[in-house]
Formats: sequence, structure tokens, C-alpha cells
Amino acid sequence: RRSSTTLTPLLALSCSYRGLTLVLTFLCYTSYHLSRKPISIVKSQLHPNCSALGTNPHNGSNSTTWCSWAPFDQDNYKELFGALDNAFLVAYAIGMFISGIFGERLPLRYYLSGGMVLSGLFTALFGLGYFWDIHVLWYFIIVCNGLVQTTGWPSVVACVGNWFGKGKRGLIMGIWNSHTSVGNILGSLIAGVWVSSEWGLSFIVPGIIIAAVGIACFFFLVEREWWQRADTQHNEKDPEGVTSDDGPLGASGHSSAESSESPKEPPEEPEAISFLGALRIPGVVEFSLCLLFAKLVSYTFLYWLPLYIVNVAHFGAKEAGDLSTLFDVGGILGGIFAGLISDYSGGRATTCCVMLVVAAPMLFLYNRIGQTGIGTSVAMLIVCGALVNGPYALITTAVSADLGTHESLKGNAKALSTVTAIIDGTGSVGAALGPLLAGLISPTGWNNVFYMLIAADGLACLVGPSEKVLQGSSAGFSPANRTFPKEKP
Repeated sequence: RRSSTTLTPLLALSCSYRGLTLVLTFLCYTSYHLSRKPISIVKSQLHPNCSALGTNPHNGSNSTTWCSWAPFDQDNYKELFGALDNAFLVAYAIGMFISGIFGERLPLRYYLSGGMVLSGLFTALFGLGYFWDIHVLWYFIIVCNGLVQTTGWPSVVACVGNWFGKGKRGLIMGIWNSHTSVGNILGSLIAGVWVSSEWGLSFIVPGIIIAAVGIACFFFLVEREWWQRADTQHNEKDPEGVTSDDGPLGASGHSSAESSESPKEPPEEPEAISFLGALRIPGVVEFSLCLLFAKLVSYTFLYWLPLYIVNVAHFGAKEAGDLSTLFDVGGILGGIFAGLISDYSGGRATTCCVMLVVAAPMLFLYNRIGQTGIGTSVAMLIVCGALVNGPYALITTAVSADLGTHESLKGNAKALSTVTAIIDGTGSVGAALGPLLAGLISPTGWNNVFYMLIAADGLACLVGPSEKVLQGSSAGFSPANRTFPKEKP
């Protein structure tokens, strides 16, 4: 066996790489959401109430749109804002299916950092429209960077999923998944600094931030495959040593004799899985459809909850915005809770199903009694956020990582990014569909919107897979045979 003096530094280095991967990928996806948020903050400045500012100082006109930014100064400005949102969401949904395929065939470090730099460029270009005095709609739609934003999610999930075994994925990824809410909060705060003075900076600064984090990712992110190659080279130089099965280096299951007999035979590099091959993995289609309906509910709340609170509870716009953040707080708690329970129970599908079943009546109660008092509203927003976003977070993180390392792949680890992209891409279709349906249904009454959300929750539960499809997923990763070894109890 390898001596403890040699093993301990390797273990410590591997643990350091794990921690570094968690921190870097957290910062990466925080910056992705940070760069997506400014448009929702700046909308009010693109079409403000100009009558409150007095007459036009240039020509004395008292037009209510003299201070608006063309082309958003017309009566159809809401439709134009909707076009911006849908341009991003539809491009994101389509691009997500393609992104995972490229992610499996390119080094994740290059793919992720390149996507972040491009995202920063397109985000900054939107803001530069202010300084370049651009007033044509096609420019702002083109720089809605939905396609390049799809480089983020499959890459960060693959990075984290490759470093952490199944036994730890639920809790770790539940905590790690809070980057979404952290990014939204930071994006709102940063964009708000310049929104009333020079709104172009509300895009340029987040663009610089995500590009800078992308450059840091390029220099410091350590991929698991690089570590495997380094450890294999170490074993070739020290054929008498053998990788211990006690640490994060993973166990190959080979004896030292076997290692010394063929120290120079590297493991065969498997081919990246195809799109159709990923669809044939048990559970991928079912969980993709489940996420479609779960994300439909989540994104409907994201886009319409503040307006619902204003119309029903009669709060001001600022108070409604502040109150709506409690739904995100509940989402963070729900993601952690779902991950923890699924780790201890071993039932990812069961955890999702139970939370979705409980979410349906809670949504009904929130619509009926949630606005009767501030205390009731706060409590029910947190509970609904946890029940709605908990399954969403679990499916996009731990479940995707489990399916990407399913035993049907026979040790081929080059499926994680594609599987993640398929699942989240299908979910993004729901993300685009939910707000659209809410906009069509809301004129008939908010009750009907909530009936639609309850029905979507029920469908998410019905199309979800049984627990047995996840029982074949592997749990860790071995550099020798490219499979994931089971975590020690």
C-alpha cells in the first residue's frame, strides 16, 4: 500500500480541489444570474412615468413619454418588454439542448470560462446601447444572450457532480444551489445603483463581473479528469504504490500486482454520449417532463408574484418586491431540505413527489388566505417557495448528477453535461411557457392562474419516474475504470 506520508498530501490536495471546485462553480453561476437580473430592474427606467418629472426641458412638451427610451416609449412597451423576455427564455431553452453536447466534447474549463466571457460581452453590449444612443429593437433582442448563457448550468453541475459521490450530492448541491438566489439578489443591488442615473452601467458592471469570474475560472478550476490523469502518472512513476480505496481519489478495484504488470496502459477514453443515447438513460425523459411543469410554476411566481401582491394585497411596488423575495428564501431552504432528506432516505424521486403533492394544496391556501395578514403572507410565501423550488432544485442538481452516472452507461462518465442539458432544457420550456400562460389567463382572474399552477404541480408529480430508475445510478468516480465507486457509510 502507498505509504501514509505519500497518501496524506494527495488526499489533502484532492480535498482542496473539491472545495475549490465548489467555491468557483458557486461564484460562476452566481455571476450568471447576476448578469441576467438587470433587465428586470431597468425596465422601469426604460419607460418611466415622465409626467412626474415635469415638462421636457428641450422643447417644453408635457408628453408622458418624453423621458422614455425609444423604442420602449410607445403604448406597446409591455409587448416589447415581453419580446425581450421571451427572446432570452426561448433562446435559452433551445440552446440548452445543444449546450450539453458541446460540453461533453470540450474541456469544461474552456467551455465554461469561454461562455462566461461571451455572456459578459453581450450583457455589456446591452448597456452600451445607452452610451451609443441606440434606439432600435433588434439590437436589444440580439444581445439578449440566452444562447451563451446555456454554457453555465451543464458545466457547473458536471464539475461538481464529478467530484462528489452520490451519498453527498443531495445536501451539498442543495446548499450549493443557493447561488441562483444569491445572484438574483446581487444583480438587483448592483443594477439598482445606476438605474436612475446611467442605466447602461447597470448592464456593463455585471458584464465585467461575469467576465472576470470566467477568467478566474479558466486559471483556477480543476477538472476531475485532470486529477485522474495526474494520479495515473504518479502511479506509473511509483508502480509499487496503489491508490487507496479510502479517499476521494477513488478506488480502481485493482491489486498492486495488476497495477505493476501494466503500468503504462492508460484507460481507454470513452466516446461522449449522443443526444439520443442520453434520452435512453432510464429516468431522463420522466424527470425532464417533471421539471418542465415544476419550472413552469417556479418561473410564473418569479415573473408575476410582485404584480399579484400589488393587485390582491394592495401593497406598493417596493413593498411587493421586498415581500416576493421571501419566495426565494423559501426556495433556498426547500433545496437544502430536499437534498438532505433524499440523501438520508435514498429516495430522490419520492422526495420530489411528496413535496409536489403537498405544494398543490398550499398554493390553493395561499391564494385564499395568504393575503389576510402580513404574518400569514410571510409564512405561506416561505412554505410555498420551499415546496415549489425544492423539487426543482433537487432535479436540476443531484438527480441530474445521478442520472449522468447511471449504471447503464457502463462507466462512461461523459454523459453528465448532456443529461443535465436535456433535463434543464426541457425545464426551460416550462419556464418560458408559465409566464406566457399567466399573462393570457390573468385577465380572467387570479384564481384561474392559481388553478393552472396547481394543475401543473399535479402533472409534475404524475409524469415523475418511480424510484427504481435512480437505483442504478453510481455514486462516485474512479480514475482507473472511469466509474463512480460507492461512498463509504
